Amino acid sequence: MQRPGGRTARVRTAVLKAAEDALVELGFAGLDLGDVARRAEVGRTTVYRRWGSVGALLADLLTDMAEQSLPRTRTGSLAEDLRANARLVQGTLADPRQGALFRAVLVAATCDPAAAEALHRFYRARVEEWAPCVTEAVARGELPPDTDPFEVVRAVSAPLYYRMLTTPDPLDEPAADQAATAALTAARAGTFRRP
Repeated sequence: MQRPGGRTARVRTAVLKAAEDALVELGFAGLDLGDVARRAEVGRTTVYRRWGSVGALLADLLTDMAEQSLPRTRTGSLAEDLRANARLVQGTLADPRQGALFRAVLVAATCDPAAAEALHRFYRARVEEWAPCVTEAVARGELPPDTDPFEVVRAVSAPLYYRMLTTPDPLDEPAADQAATAALTAARAGTFRRP
């Protein structure tokens, strides 16, 4: 068992920070384990032995990002919960560092199976974190009883990612609010019912 705060934890923290820096600066195409080791000021052998590939390093980075993610907001109102979710996604993607990091990770997921699986796990964890706000809304009678909470949560963030990837337009709070309102309207109309 690894000691919390021990050398292994310090090395992991330094390497993940260095990997983030490299992804933000160079993108996925420029990510190199040797460069990450240099940036983290640890031995190349340590990085190669622990992670072995860029995909494995990205997988660990995404695991760490999921662990550091903020918990969901609980307002007692589905509209406000979805708006909080949308604004959290928007704020992350609009942030110069975090937005660049997510773009690099999305690119990596298109060509590296380990990165793709890690990205799926990351989003599964985030959707599972927010899905209870929909389940609670169903229990309050705000949505049809067979509403799929995972689809509602995905419908909030999907337009924000699409906008980030396809337009130069700023990803601002009105865009987040629009995504939340559209998902809420569709959910109330029964669009996200389980088959």
